[in-house]
Amino acid sequence: MSAKKKLIRITTIPQSLRTLLKGQPKFMSSHFEVIGVSSHGAGMLDDVGKAEGINVIPVEMTRNITPIKDLKAAWQLYKVFKREKPFIVHTHTPKAGTVGMFAAFMARVPNRLHTIAGLPLLEIKGKKRLLLDVVEKLTYRFATKIYPNSFGLEEIILKNNYTKKRKLKVLGNGSSNGIDTNHFDPKLISDADIAQLKQDLGIDEKDFVYVFVGRVVKDKGINEMVTAFKEIVKEHTDVKLVLVGPFEMSGENEIMDSDALLPETTEYIKVSKQIMTVGFQKDVRPYFSISDCLVFPSYREGFPNVVMQAGALGLPAIVSDINGCNEIIIEGENGTIIPPKNVPLLQKAMIKYLLKGKIGKPEKGIIRSMIEDRYSQPVMWEAILQEYQKL
Repeated sequence: MSAKKKLIRITTIPQSLRTLLKGQPKFMSSHFEVIGVSSHGAGMLDDVGKAEGINVIPVEMTRNITPIKDLKAAWQLYKVFKREKPFIVHTHTPKAGTVGMFAAFMARVPNRLHTIAGLPLLEIKGKKRLLLDVVEKLTYRFATKIYPNSFGLEEIILKNNYTKKRKLKVLGNGSSNGIDTNHFDPKLISDADIAQLKQDLGIDEKDFVYVFVGRVVKDKGINEMVTAFKEIVKEHTDVKLVLVGPFEMSGENEIMDSDALLPETTEYIKVSKQIMTVGFQKDVRPYFSISDCLVFPSYREGFPNVVMQAGALGLPAIVSDINGCNEIIIEGENGTIIPPKNVPLLQKAMIKYLLKGKIGKPEKGIIRSMIEDRYSQPVMWEAILQEYQKL
């Protein structure tokens, strides 16, 4: 029996390898000899190797623009590729893509694949944007195939002339790794746990609960969402809004002020008895389970896991008309799509679900099945494997 061909998967930091691709390297190891490459991350890379059952090789990379360190990383990757002689190098995250594709090109790796999961550079202006545009184009040029993780992202790439259409392909229905629908299963959260969490948060049984999951910052549409909610509570007292995620305000070190919430938004969140902030949560399933509707009015995304997670637990979602979101949500079937930064239409959509009342079990089942059929991990992994096998 012939030896398995080598597949090297690369992310800039091991957290991405651990979460962004969780379970995928283990699945692929039945078909390839899989090697994971990332920064060491104080031993986290070794933990990923053990969890996925693959060999790992540390190569230090930074997420910032660091030319000397980037050249060093590219040289180290080049040496890894010359030694391991992989059939495929597949990179994720911007910096890993740039140095990984360059090194793989120099090492003459036959199949150089890069997945795009969003383009933060689109929000950057001036000379830095010009530099990042050049780097992006070079990354695509060094790759043999580019995989945007949504159809909307593919259109953005073409619009910005980063590469030709022949090099692009969206795998499956989008996403980088799909969603573990066995983990995000409403059956795993008991009625007793739901009742207890509602009690802990001061949510009454008759309350209609909106939930947001993500960083509590401007670009996630928090200012617009809170403004809409503020108007809703003037006429409806039986509503709550649960904010799940790190709460970041202007002046804090963790965030640039350009992405900070408006002071009036921050103040209202603090004083409102109908808004609950619970901070970062390792397990978001209980918070989806106590809620009736996800509100996710983000300005930009790659392919948002949050919307898939909510859907897998049977929640309808109100989302912005941006790539990823407008592919997961089918208008009127598993949610509603509104223009970004549009408070009146956001408010109208939120009221629509409030008046509709709490979603019944049959509809929750339909919403969940829409995610299972299109985005469950086995579906996504099989699409990636088929792409590998065509090479």
